Amino acid sequence: MRQRPSSRGSCARDVTTAVSTSGYTQGMKTAVSVPDDLFAQVDRLAKRARRSRSEVYSAALREYIARHAPDEVTTGLDGVLAEVGQPDGRQFANAAARATLGSAEW
Repeated sequence: MRQRPSSRGSCARDVTTAVSTSGYTQGMKTAVSVPDDLFAQVDRLAKRARRSRSEVYSAALREYIARHAPDEVTTGLDGVLAEVGQPDGRQFANAAARATLGSAEW
């Protein structure tokens, strides 16, 4: 890992890697620059959770993508509903609405 000056005058950490076909991890490796304070927070979290920094960054990116790609989440949920025998979500939605209305104070 190396440090390089950022545009703000402090140092940012460059996590520089390349595509790997061997090693302890599978998948694409890439270079990402993060501010020193964020790097330190991730490092502390990874140590506390006994996970690698790569695992923490990957989990964070998955969460970010899930929040910003609701169509993919909907498609996944539709697939689950189809798999369990409810081809559209109406039966589930109707049952959930009835349960919610039944437990609400009026």
